[in-house]
Amino acid sequence: MNDTPTLRVQLAQRNQQLQEIAALLKAELFGIDAVIDRVVDAVRAWYVLPDLVTRPVIVCLWGLTGTGKTQLVRRLAQLLGFYDRFVEVQMDGFSNGASWRGAQSISGMLAQSGVREGEPGILALDEFQRFRTIDNKRGELRVERYQDVWALLSDGRMPPALSLLGDIESSIAEAAYDAERADADDAKRRFKLSSWEAQELRRNLKLDEPLMEIMGWTPEQIQERLRAFRESGQKQWETDYSRLLIFVCGNLDEMYEDIATSVDDCDSDANIFHALTSKLSVIDVKQALNKRFKPEQVARLGNEHVIYPSLSRHAYEQLIEQGCVRYARETTTGCGLHFEVDASVREQIYANAVFPAQGTRPLFSSLHAILGTGLAKAALWALERGAAAGETVGLTADGRSLIVHWRGQSQAIAAPFEINHLRQRSNPDFRALLAVHEAGHGLVHALLFGRAPQEIKIHVASFEGGYNAYAARKVWSRRNLLDSICTSLAGRAAELLVFGPELSSSGAESDLRKATEAAARMLRHLGHGARIGRSDVSVNSEDNLCTDVDASNAPMEALLQAEHARATKMLETHRGALLALVDELMEQGQVTPARFAAVTGLPLEAPEDALDPYAERLAAFRGDRLTRLRA
Repeated sequence: MNDTPTLRVQLAQRNQQLQEIAALLKAELFGIDAVIDRVVDAVRAWYVLPDLVTRPVIVCLWGLTGTGKTQLVRRLAQLLGFYDRFVEVQMDGFSNGASWRGAQSISGMLAQSGVREGEPGILALDEFQRFRTIDNKRGELRVERYQDVWALLSDGRMPPALSLLGDIESSIAEAAYDAERADADDAKRRFKLSSWEAQELRRNLKLDEPLMEIMGWTPEQIQERLRAFRESGQKQWETDYSRLLIFVCGNLDEMYEDIATSVDDCDSDANIFHALTSKLSVIDVKQALNKRFKPEQVARLGNEHVIYPSLSRHAYEQLIEQGCVRYARETTTGCGLHFEVDASVREQIYANAVFPAQGTRPLFSSLHAILGTGLAKAALWALERGAAAGETVGLTADGRSLIVHWRGQSQAIAAPFEINHLRQRSNPDFRALLAVHEAGHGLVHALLFGRAPQEIKIHVASFEGGYNAYAARKVWSRRNLLDSICTSLAGRAAELLVFGPELSSSGAESDLRKATEAAARMLRHLGHGARIGRSDVSVNSEDNLCTDVDASNAPMEALLQAEHARATKMLETHRGALLALVDELMEQGQVTPARFAAVTGLPLEAPEDALDPYAERLAAFRGDRLTRLRA
């Protein structure tokens, strides 16, 4: 490494290899180009100049399930040439392929792998969020497995397992005691190290002797080695894994609490959810981690946090196109027929298989259920009618089933298109109720916040209803909180306005709960009422809270009544815009921001990250002070 020209050549070659690896990963894994660039850049120094690495390089990958975190790590390890020095640990404690004893510790699993002490290797700690060490009340959780992971993440040097050696020593003493009292011919009671005990001694004491030789040692020989180990000082006996590349992978639901009410929702628009998750930052990661781990443990994870956004619509369409080509090619190989998969099939696959908040796994399983079975049935139908090898068979979809075409003949094939069917609200009364309710929410939100909801839908498969999705805010002022309460009550206000009190439905129950919670938080927690001190209900005598909440009940009800009246007045004033939104929802089942602006004609120009004019107010306050000073 002291030869400068040779070093430059090596650096150039390895940098070129990394560029080629990045390009290959982007061709194989759709929609995460920015993630791949971040990861490749994070491992560059470790790969290009491994001799300079003195501590483990830790890269944390966070994202919703099914976004390709583990897939990227496995493929990267293979392309880097480290697949034989790659260890993957499921941090929920159910690692595949490890012996029971070896799976109790990270060091035990590394010892059983191809990763050698003091040499580079790759370790993946998957499902890390399940390894939580504190509960929701910040109480410490008892975690038995993988406790040595924190020492590994700190500096890569693993201390010897003294307690384990103590257990082995006790076992040896007991076995030796029995052996001394055994008859000369009683072979079963003679002292003998098990293969596991011999292996643990060899690993922890860093012995060079072969395993078979250690298994044949007498109790005196073993005791002598253990005595020498204890007297030598532990520092030199540390196991050195400081040159590891460690990937920490997981899904932190806490990061998405303000983005989606449920990560199981199957109706979110892919592009909207992609945009929301793309805004998450390392601060969101650390806040989520602090709810699961102790502060010193979060610190040991470092600052290289790479966040996977959910996939965009284009990325899902690429995956669907790739899947259609693959299934058609495999079916052609099996039967000799050529298949043309129409765009209508791809559209139905997207409609029934893409759940943005659930990643790619539902898509891959639905692709198999729809095309794996559908193409086989299509091939069988065509062959039974005399189709010969090399002939072309077409496949289309109509929203209810797949349709196979050959020489002017057609046949419908059952397909699992239930999700799209569930989204259709065929009952006209139910559609009218949902459209009025959701249009009320959306219109009042736009009037108060100056921008359209990110999406409004009444075609929903996740639950019996509809929804509005709004952009998150960094700061909520008192005015913002009042506006959000008004928005929450606008669905009920729209029902009362259009249908009258007798037909007002039960669909506003969750809205009333949300509005009441917001009003209580304003008056009891945030000091936005007559009282400044925080009021709350508590059973813990150590909590310094005012528990007299009755005084705020009447102001809360008055606030809710006032905001409901405000919502009703706005809807009456903008009756034409309300009906336009209702008509759009009745016809299309959803309203996009572009269509919202088009059908309502409202001047909606506020950016998504808009705040109240704090800078303007500060400038005005500063100007007032200067004016007074001059006077």
